[in-house]
Amino acid sequence: MNNEQKLKAAFIEALGLNESTNVEALTYNSIPEWDSIAHMALVAQLDDQFDIMLDTDDIIDISSFEKAKEVLSKYEVEFV
Repeated sequence: MNNEQKLKAAFIEALGLNESTNVEALTYNSIPEWDSIAHMALVAQLDDQFDIMLDTDDIIDISSFEKAKEVLSKYEVEFV
């Protein structure tokens, strides 16, 4: 499983989404499932999935799938 697939899996699991959901199109609060509590579950998933510890500013910055990729890149997580 590559890092993009791991990131998609983290979004699906943390937000309780259907596997067929287009997570790349999601933005924070664009769906009822992505509220503040689910956001913290997503952060926990990202920390576990990529073995990192996101700092507060980065947690706040994750507002979309693409932004999550950008933030994770700062932690040397590579997306090809």
